[in-house]
Amino acid sequence: MKTIVFAGSLALLGTLLGTRLAITLLVKKGYGQLIRDDGPTTHHVKRGTPTMGGLVIIAAVLVAYFGAHLLTWTLPSASALLVLFLFTGLGVVGFLDDYIKISKQRSLGLRSKAKIIGQSVVAIIFALLALQFPDERGVTPASPAISFLRDIKGLDALPVVVVVLWVMLLIAAASNGVNLTDGLDGLAAGTCVMIFGAYALINIWQYNQSCAYTASAGPKCYEVRDPYDLAVVAIALAGACFGFLWWNAEPAKIFMGDTGSLSLGGALAGMAIFTRTELLLLIIGGLLVIEVGSVILQTSYFKLTRRMYGTPRRLFKMTPFHHHFELLNWAQVTIVMRFWIIAGLFVSGGLGLFYAEWVAGT
Repeated sequence: MKTIVFAGSLALLGTLLGTRLAITLLVKKGYGQLIRDDGPTTHHVKRGTPTMGGLVIIAAVLVAYFGAHLLTWTLPSASALLVLFLFTGLGVVGFLDDYIKISKQRSLGLRSKAKIIGQSVVAIIFALLALQFPDERGVTPASPAISFLRDIKGLDALPVVVVVLWVMLLIAAASNGVNLTDGLDGLAAGTCVMIFGAYALINIWQYNQSCAYTASAGPKCYEVRDPYDLAVVAIALAGACFGFLWWNAEPAKIFMGDTGSLSLGGALAGMAIFTRTELLLLIIGGLLVIEVGSVILQTSYFKLTRRMYGTPRRLFKMTPFHHHFELLNWAQVTIVMRFWIIAGLFVSGGLGLFYAEWVAGT
């Protein structure tokens, strides 16, 4: 447990102290956030607030992970390094997007095709590598299966091409989910604290009930590679988001930008894939699903009514969903707190379902 404690503490301190330095540096460079004119008017006061705070989150997590292993003199695992690769790789794509927005002084960063290509390249490399590196039992970080609470029987021997496409879909969904949720001060960061905290608990439980340990192996043991080290990564991510929240809560002194949201979403997908809880992420990350779903519904309804009536209509005043309540004149802090409560309920429900499945099988 020492490695987990060290990683969480170092990551929290890294963003708590490092973000202050980043704010000063970014302000001097003039790297401020551009605000859309068609969004809520209350957001106009945020114009010029430093962005790309995700760089601090990425640096804090990497320093915390490797620092914790140095302090405990333990070796990194293949699973953890792959999650960190996905986390950092998508962070690079997000950074390019943020940097282009700032340097070109426009609301559009990377072109959509370039952004998709960048995400796809990182996802494909991750997927192919995740099917390698078997341990002494032949268990690889990812499995050729679709999983809910475990690998689903009948869907546990998929062709490599299908697995890669499935992994790409998960990564795209999770990264865009966090990206869309990152629209109010502290909303995405606080939500990620809860979700990564949940995955830290899941990994610790899977480690204690791992099939790799004969003494604890039971009828419902978990065939997961490196669950303990994945817990180290998860708690580092939770700690980094928690420390960043000090500066990102309303009124935000800095935004994480696409650098942070894409990287954190990728890490969420990586955790779900490696813990064999891919579909459970839909429950644990329920708030992200609502945010993405609101955009899909709005766009679909808009197009459908335009075809049917000639005049497009909207289901919501604006999407993602949190903007709908802003235009209903809810205070920003009220929306964030209530959405955090919703996120917490989804996380609790997902953890409860995960534990209930194990109890039912013992």
